[in-house]
Amino acid sequence: MLKGIDRAISAELLMVLMSMGHGDDILLCDVNHPAVTISKETTYGRLVNMAGCDLSRAAEAILSLMPLDTFVPAPVMRMEVVDDPGRIMPVHERMQSVVNRVEGRAVAIQALERFDFYASAKRSFAVVRTSDPGPYGCFILRKGVV
Repeated sequence: MLKGIDRAISAELLMVLMSMGHGDDILLCDVNHPAVTISKETTYGRLVNMAGCDLSRAAEAILSLMPLDTFVPAPVMRMEVVDDPGRIMPVHERMQSVVNRVEGRAVAIQALERFDFYASAKRSFAVVRTSDPGPYGCFILRKGVV
């Protein structure tokens, strides 16, 4: 155990977060997302699991260590609801609440069409899968600087 590091953060996830640089993205997703398939195309190349964590808990743990980018208008991206792009799901509201609270500011979350989201996810540094049942619990977080 280390002091000051959330117990939800595994050694592997800590290494991934430390390896990321400013502007790198990390995908945080629910159990429905094709996480293993997409993770093979990321920089890290394999899936990181946060079993036992829902999206809010996982985001809170990750954002306790990783700052969001302040140089872009929307440092968080989410997947749009298919056939209802303006719809906000409860998981979207929960994530908005977490990122605003942890960052201490209003954080813009940009919605992306499903296949645009998948393409962006493949360009991420790594994929972190939670135990959250979703649906539409897929978020890309862009790393900022300390």
